[in-house]
Amino acid sequence: MTDEKNLKEVNDVLRVLDELIPLVEKMEHNFRSARNWGFIDIVGGGFLTNLIKHAKLNSAADVSYRVNELLEQLRRELNDVVMPADFTMNDATFATFADFVFDGFLTDVYMQSKIMTSLNQVKELHRRLLVIRSEMNRLKN
Repeated sequence: MTDEKNLKEVNDVLRVLDELIPLVEKMEHNFRSARNWGFIDIVGGGFLTNLIKHAKLNSAADVSYRVNELLEQLRRELNDVVMPADFTMNDATFATFADFVFDGFLTDVYMQSKIMTSLNQVKELHRRLLVIRSEMNRLKN
């Protein structure tokens, strides 16, 4: 691979990362906020707390669609620079329904565990993206 072509591929990866990292940071912020509302819900929140918590989760889910698209694009770009990558993001399912319908301590704790799992996944993804960006910048220079 020529240096010019290699530089173009590295720049393509960096371009995707420049769009992706702020979105992942936004998801992380939404999950942190949902986590905080989840703690309030566990100690006695009610319907309004659930609404706010799930609004934060919905905001994170809205961003996750674009994040997943960009992760797929990043995967393709990294393959071009011979750096295989495997990223996945999971979405919430039945938990939202159960949180409203069966609102109680056990459901709130279960929902909180789902939020914490998602938050940890997003934090790990963010860390991995920063490492990749650092490596691409090193290759570029």
